[in-house]
Order: sequence, then C-alpha cells, then structure tokens
Amino acid sequence: MSKAYVFTRHGGPETQALIDLDRPAPGPGELLIAVRAAGVNPVDWKLRTGLRRPGDTGERVFPAVLGSEAAGVVTALGAGVTGFAVGDEVFGSTLAGGYAEETVLPVTLAAHKPAALSFADAATLPVAAATAYDGVHQLALPAGATLLITGAGGGVGVAAVQIARALGLKVVGVASTAKKEFLESLGALHVPSGPDWASRVPGTVDAVYDLVGGEVLEQAAGLVSGPGRLITAGAPEETVAALGGARVTRARSTAVLEAVAQLVVRGDLDPYVTARFSLDDAGEALRSVEEGHARGKVVIEIGGAA
Repeated sequence: MSKAYVFTRHGGPETQALIDLDRPAPGPGELLIAVRAAGVNPVDWKLRTGLRRPGDTGERVFPAVLGSEAAGVVTALGAGVTGFAVGDEVFGSTLAGGYAEETVLPVTLAAHKPAALSFADAATLPVAAATAYDGVHQLALPAGATLLITGAGGGVGVAAVQIARALGLKVVGVASTAKKEFLESLGALHVPSGPDWASRVPGTVDAVYDLVGGEVLEQAAGLVSGPGRLITAGAPEETVAALGGARVTRARSTAVLEAVAQLVVRGDLDPYVTARFSLDDAGEALRSVEEGHARGKVVIEIGGAA
C-alpha cells in the first residue's frame, strides 16, 4: 500500500483525504517513482472542483490523487522504457497525481534531475516554469524587445519574467502594488494592476504574455498589433483568437524540462520555493494556494527530500 492525498468527488476541501492506495504500477513507457517532492498549483484545486483540461475524455475515477508534478527516485520501469534506470533521480508531470508516496511518470513528460537541483525545486518546474518557458519561446522576440506580462506576480509569471530576462528581453510586469519590490528585484518594470492598468504602461511593448484573461486580456490586446504578438495561458482559445491572439502552445516534452532545469542550475531561474509541507499536511499546503495566501512556490516533501 502507498499513502496518497486524494479527493473523493468533485467539490471543495471537504472532499480531500489522506488514504492508503494500492501501489501504482508503471505501464509501457512509464516510470514508477518514490516521490520526494510534489509541487502544489492552482490547477490542483481547480481539477478537484471539476475543471477539465483540454483533451480530457471520459469520467474521472475516484479517489483521484491530487497534484500534477513530482520529483523522486525511479523504483520500477514499464515495458519499453529506455534512457532511465532504477535509482535515477527524475522529475516530471504525473499521470495519476503527485501528492503521494509513489506515482507514475510517462517518460515523454519526465527528465533526469541534475545533481545540483534539489527535489523541491525540481518538483516545481513541470507546470509553472515549463508553461512560462513555452510561452516566452513561442513569442520568439529578439534580445532588447519589450515583453509585457500580466499576472507577473504569480507562479507562471515569476518564471516568465526570469526566463525573458535571461534571453535579454525588457520586461514590463503587471501585478499588485504589493509585488512591486519583488518584480523589480527580478529586473522587471512594475505596472500596478487594477482598473485602467493599461493606461499606466509607459511607452510601447512588442508583445504580451497574458496569464489572467478576462478584462485584463482585453486591455492587453490593445497594446499590441500584428500576428504572434499576443498569447495567453489565462483564457480559452476562442476568446484570445477573437482578439487577434493565440493560446500558449505547450510543448510538454523532456527537452523543455531539461532546459528549465538548466536555467535553475545556471542561476537564471529561481523557483522561489517559500513553503514546504509534509504529506500529512497536504491539505494545509493546498489551502494556502487555493486561498491565495502563498507567495512563491509551495511544495509537499516526502521521505526526507533534499
């Protein structure tokens, strides 16, 4: 048996519980890992409430393990797996949740963890950092260009600011006044969010990476023109297409995971892990994210993670 933090039906925090489950088994092209750390993200509680990701088919099977990303040590290989071995330290996107003592990673969404990268930092990369990386590279701006990022103080936004700066871009970050000092420390020009925020943007911008959606996206669209200048991870495809933009195209690949890991190793990207919880306290970890109290990344550490 393996301990896991699950939700037993769609709904609120009352559906969550720490239970014993049968050990997962890796299928073809999959890795079974002993989890050392799991990242906590807003998408975790949104899935609990019934959100469906693009491409999701069929009914969810309960109990469902919470979490979308994990780092750990390979304990078994599925059929046909090459390039990985039992004992390897890895990280990636999970097939069946990350808040657990054991979970399964598809090899196409997993990468070897560099020795210089902690399990906790590695566990934060597959969702927020990889989304940030995909979006910034999708825009393909030349060094010296100006990128405006809405929601720049959130998990994806903080990573996007750092990745853009590492590529030599100028960054304008839209976020609450409380995050002004933090964003400026990352090298971004801060613009306070709130009504008519777009009127406070100095000068012109070459592209917009939206992480908020709604009215914020609508205002952001008015700052740029031309194809490929507006992307979003905060609104549906049809919404942004009507504004002349597009959704972020997620690569979801080992190559992207390796790239963001190297950014951390080189010091160009700090995951900003600011809160760590045990698996027994997974509910508190998720609550801190769901209620918006967390600043930086939250991780659940399991089995003496380092």
